[in-house]
Amino acid sequence: MIRSLFSFRTLATVAAVALTFVFADVASAQEAAGGRSLIDLTSAFSVGLVVIGAAYGISKLASAAYEGMSRQPEVSGSIQTAMIIAAALIEGFTFYALFICSQKG
Repeated sequence: MIRSLFSFRTLATVAAVALTFVFADVASAQEAAGGRSLIDLTSAFSVGLVVIGAAYGISKLASAAYEGMSRQPEVSGSIQTAMIIAAALIEGFTFYALFICSQKG
């Protein structure tokens, strides 16, 4: 687990995200003629993070539920019900976060 955390792919991804944060702020500081910034990444970037987080959460939920159903088939009905309720809560929060992130302020 720890060895995979420090793999080249993980470090390259972290470096790319860090560079995006650093250079997006510099590029957004310059204003165009209309008073808006040249690059406006705030809502697009936050919506992307929300969608990635929701997809990751639902995929982990489904993975754990399917593994539990395969290990104990007799309780698959209750596991499936709990999985559907949890997925609905994740999607509800995702829609709320997308609404908040997509507002222009």
